[in-house]
Amino acid sequence: MILSMTGFAAVAEELPGLALAVELRSVNHRYLDLTVRLPEEVRQLEPALRERIASELKRGKVECRVSMTRTPGAGAVSVDGERVAELARAAADVRRLVPDAAPLTASEILRWPGVMVEATIAPDRLAGRVHALVDAALSDLAASRAREGGKLKALLLARCADIDAQVARVAPRIPVIHAAFVEKLGARLREAGLDPNEDRLKQELALFATRSDVAEEVARLATHVSEVRRVLTAGGSAGKRLDFLAQELHREANTLGSKSVDAELSQVALELKVLIEQMREQVQNLE
Repeated sequence: MILSMTGFAAVAEELPGLALAVELRSVNHRYLDLTVRLPEEVRQLEPALRERIASELKRGKVECRVSMTRTPGAGAVSVDGERVAELARAAADVRRLVPDAAPLTASEILRWPGVMVEATIAPDRLAGRVHALVDAALSDLAASRAREGGKLKALLLARCADIDAQVARVAPRIPVIHAAFVEKLGARLREAGLDPNEDRLKQELALFATRSDVAEEVARLATHVSEVRRVLTAGGSAGKRLDFLAQELHREANTLGSKSVDAELSQVALELKVLIEQMREQVQNLE
């Protein structure tokens, strides 16, 4: 499976008194650059979450954001009955000592520290839910990156077919191009009053013609395209390997253009450079 470095996932869960959410965002990067943003209540989970995310993702600029929002509603706030009973006992003791003292009102009791209790969740359970949500977000992110990777794979295979088509334009014409070039050089030598059949000139002519032969570049282009297809089929973390192959393809296309002695060959070299550059742009997004 080919994976893109671009993806997004968001999961959420309602807990007693709070809403918990996890977002994962990933874009292309040369290596794994991970940022984890956590609320203070679960700040201690950062090392474990970093390790968990890094075990799944190899490359990309990744941001993991965990958010917690207090949720109002029934059961969100309660009264500590034991605390109220303590206040009532204390108020009764005061009235025995000071009969004229005013009794406590409900509003005074509610304002007393510790009487109003917000619904909370045990720290261990909260940590467990955060880990579970991060796992779910990683699963969704993997699916998103796989879908994007499938699209990129199809685009890269299409570029491979286009490169093959350009190479097919050149390969059958290599002997003709070579012979035409040798004949053209011979004609120019004769125009200059030199004998192209003279041994020394024949040697130089043969050497120059050999240096202009593009058969080797054409063969290597075909080999590199075949390797690109193999890597795409094998799947896994293919980005760096494909980036290297794209560089090699570009090198061969450049050499092909520099050796060109034919208008069609020059056109093919130009088309190849455009196709390979398109390929390199897509490869940058693969893990």
